[in-house]
Amino acid sequence: MLLNLIKKELLIEFRSKQIILSMLIFGLAIILIFALSSNISSEILSNYSAGMFWLMNLFIVVIGVHRSFAYEKEFDAFSLMVSAPVDRGLIFLSKWVSGFIFITTTQLIIITPFFKLLLLDIPENLSFFILTSLLVNLAMMSIASIVSGIVIRSNFSEILLPLLMFPLLSPLMIAATKISNNIINSQSYELWNVWVLIIVSIVVLFGLAGYALFDFIVEE
Repeated sequence: MLLNLIKKELLIEFRSKQIILSMLIFGLAIILIFALSSNISSEILSNYSAGMFWLMNLFIVVIGVHRSFAYEKEFDAFSLMVSAPVDRGLIFLSKWVSGFIFITTTQLIIITPFFKLLLLDIPENLSFFILTSLLVNLAMMSIASIVSGIVIRSNFSEILLPLLMFPLLSPLMIAATKISNNIINSQSYELWNVWVLIIVSIVVLFGLAGYALFDFIVEE
């Protein structure tokens, strides 16, 4: 059943292309704003590149998550889905996994324009940068999926989503920025492994909480 739910999410996006396309356009717009408004040297800019990268991802995640739940909100399809004889925890997992796929796909596309347009050097350990970004994506989507489930039925979900999500994602963004900044500056893993452990803890905590509590979260 989980695979069918994930397949449904991916099939809807494959047909409409609304989530990834909207995230890509918004992400590229932010990159262009950063690139055109910055007149400082690349050495100074590189000190802020990690924070700018995750700030961009923070905003595109809000757009992507809202769109993924908005599909079911139309014609009250979400109510029909949660009324089906399906473990609601699996609905959370399908949203989590599909959202992870969407944000990761977007990141893989815009990571090169981000470094090129800002005239920054691509990290020497690019594979490590991508692997840690995947871990951060898992943590982001675990939190975002829970918050989206809470606000999906509200008439003010567009306003409530960022208001609830940003405070919860702030510690994660700090950890992600620290990790990416250390990788860009080629720092030893022993100096920043505590931030990785924090993100792993967030993945486990919110992943288990979302699966266990989603049945209560989506109640009227």
